[in-house]
Amino acid sequence: MNLTISGHHLEVTPALRSYVTTKLDRITRHFDQVVDVKVLLSIENQKEKERRQRAECNIHVKGNDMFAESAHEDLYAAVDELMDKLDRQVVRHKDKVQNHQHQPSKRLM
Repeated sequence: MNLTISGHHLEVTPALRSYVTTKLDRITRHFDQVVDVKVLLSIENQKEKERRQRAECNIHVKGNDMFAESAHEDLYAAVDELMDKLDRQVVRHKDKVQNHQHQPSKRLM
């Protein structure tokens, strides 16, 4: 799995990097065919304080690309919300990929 964590208008500290990687473990626990993950953390210059910290993520899994974004006044809360969204998407994709068809039962005569 290729993991890229980058920051826009902020420095990605080792504590922030380890926080994001521990949260990403939840996604890889549900679906192990993750090929590439790109996380972008940014701070926007807005007058309002809420929704200023943003977290975006692109995930490339086998057969699909997923994107989610989240904005919050706290960057760690934005990462939590982002991982919740991605987790739901990954679980939904896993359910679609799994073969739900059963073998037809043989007729008894």
